[in-house]
Amino acid sequence: MKNYFLFFLIIFLHISCQKEKPSPPNIIFIMTDDHSYQTLSAYDDRLITTPNLDRLANEGAIFKNSFVSNSICAPSRAVMLTGKHSHINGHIDNTLTFNGAQPTFPKYLQSAGYQTALIGKWHLKSLPTGFDHYEVLRGQGDYYNTPFITGKDTVPSTGYVTDVITDKSMNWLDQRDTSRPFCLLVHHKATHRVWMPPLKYLDSLENHDFTYPETLFDNYFGREAAAAQKMSIDKDMDLVYDLKMLDEAGEIQTKYREMYEQGRIKNLNAEERKIWDAHFRPIIEEFKKAKLEGADLVKWKYQRYMRDYIRCLMSVDDNVGRLLDYLDEQNLTENTLVVYTSDQGFYMGEHGWFDKRFMYEESMRTPLLMRYPPLVQPGSEITELVQNIDYAPTFLDLAGVQIPEDMQGLSLVPLLAGENKLPGRNALYYHYYEYPNEHMVKRHYGIRTDRYKLIHFYYDIDDWEFYDLQEDPQELHNLIDEPPYQRMIDSLKTELEKLKMYYKDDSDVVETDK
Repeated sequence: MKNYFLFFLIIFLHISCQKEKPSPPNIIFIMTDDHSYQTLSAYDDRLITTPNLDRLANEGAIFKNSFVSNSICAPSRAVMLTGKHSHINGHIDNTLTFNGAQPTFPKYLQSAGYQTALIGKWHLKSLPTGFDHYEVLRGQGDYYNTPFITGKDTVPSTGYVTDVITDKSMNWLDQRDTSRPFCLLVHHKATHRVWMPPLKYLDSLENHDFTYPETLFDNYFGREAAAAQKMSIDKDMDLVYDLKMLDEAGEIQTKYREMYEQGRIKNLNAEERKIWDAHFRPIIEEFKKAKLEGADLVKWKYQRYMRDYIRCLMSVDDNVGRLLDYLDEQNLTENTLVVYTSDQGFYMGEHGWFDKRFMYEESMRTPLLMRYPPLVQPGSEITELVQNIDYAPTFLDLAGVQIPEDMQGLSLVPLLAGENKLPGRNALYYHYYEYPNEHMVKRHYGIRTDRYKLIHFYYDIDDWEFYDLQEDPQELHNLIDEPPYQRMIDSLKTELEKLKMYYKDDSDVVETDK
């Protein structure tokens, strides 16, 4: 009798343990393009309200110090896939083709039994690998009626790209094998240049004036590389290509007019084009009559840019809400990690700029939200320094997959679980390579701590910049030659060399005689 009792006790305990063991989480990784943290209201509500993104922050964790390692589209995506810095994964700039044969986190998840899918922007030139299913945009894709590459075919789509990507994502979820965990990458084109809003939001914000950034008319004093860039709203934002001033008379001739006229706007069908022209025609005529110049023209361009950018973002927020509602309806919320981020930050007129690339805060910093109910307390705020090299190891860690030793990022699971320290992380390393190019941002690398930032611009320049972010959060005052800071600068230079060695980066070359 005693033996029978012991036998059943063992069986009961075994079954109980099996029930308590959590199943591997599903993963939905939502990534937008060029979404600035300044335009996500959980971070900053002065420019826009984003209720659905805020819902993610309220129900999960918001990372207050989230950064990228190379602020440019394709390299950032390669970093996220591999968990390795650009010089290690080989994708240092947008001109290259990603080596799809190398290990990535989707491949490791596949080996662990996950179904993997990618819907939306890829932008790495080679075809995706490590995915059971993919439907990706050609290159940058278009905002309206854009084709998708799936397998060896290219298929058309109808509608606004942010809606279409969400539709395709939910269709895949409907058809997946429900007996296995899944990892779905939902990668949006928005809010990438040239900011073509959905028709339903065209008329919104027309009477709204955004507050001008304090640094809109920055003079770049003491910052040689900042003065040399070509991404200013004043000189480099195209009236037609960027701001849609395509007049019928052809009087507004710009560098990229033909690219917009024969490219982007051609994707609209006849009905869409009619609505589009009806909206922009009076704006174009009013602009031509105003004959704006100087600061007045810069301010006008800023308002047009902001309205289009924000209207694109409104659609992103809508579609994040659609996806969250879908998870609720399908009883998937509880065991699904939902991540929201962007491939990098973006300038909303700060320093007079649009675009990204620099190691300055607006482009290096990026939004990051994570919701996973079994682990993350609602309303968590995480202030530790994190970087996009950390995403891949985090996904593998949560899935119960051993993190490969050659991944350079750290798992964020301890932070998600409520710990306030990330072992092995005291500073972040950054390296940007894409020069010379259209925007002429100099090559540079640097180190960022919780208070200080040291940057070295190199290649055809040899210039150092140092900022005290606590005293100068807008990074206007380069203190590299200020005596009170020399001990700190020397210390950071030492730490920077240690980080370069730790991450095995010897790819900088100073060639000031070019």
